[in-house]
Amino acid sequence: MGTNGSAMLEPYDALRQGLPPLAPSAVSSAASCALAARYEAVRCAREFTRRTIADWDVPERFDDVCLVVSELVTNALRHALPADTPYGQDPPVRLHLMRWASRVVCAVRDPSNDSPVAGEAEDDFSAESGRGLFLVDSFSDSWGWHPLAGTLSGKVVWALFSL
Repeated sequence: MGTNGSAMLEPYDALRQGLPPLAPSAVSSAASCALAARYEAVRCAREFTRRTIADWDVPERFDDVCLVVSELVTNALRHALPADTPYGQDPPVRLHLMRWASRVVCAVRDPSNDSPVAGEAEDDFSAESGRGLFLVDSFSDSWGWHPLAGTLSGKVVWALFSL
């Protein structure tokens, strides 16, 4: 399900455009997993993140990273996939986790070219939806998104965590 190692990840160039200057050679660890077009993928992404963060021994941001991954994957599944996405299709969403010496980045790639939009529920904490990007903004140190270039279509939404 996942790949660990320091190999460069396919959306890295698009991701790098929106991040503070981080040398590709300084990536100490990277992991990635494909996520199917179904809501069980959120649980899979959270479990993958928990294992990866535990392997990287980064306890200080453990809960924040897991929460943000859940929100980004939920947003990708809910808003970035066409309504007619086949259940058995090749996984259209991909989670990437990257660690530098003092930072962790989680990035979710999806097939939509639409920009992520914060919901109107920031002031209504009883609302069941619409708070995803508000939570991402609250629990990460910074976040953003970029369209993918070249032969890849879609976008990468990322969140950065300082250690």
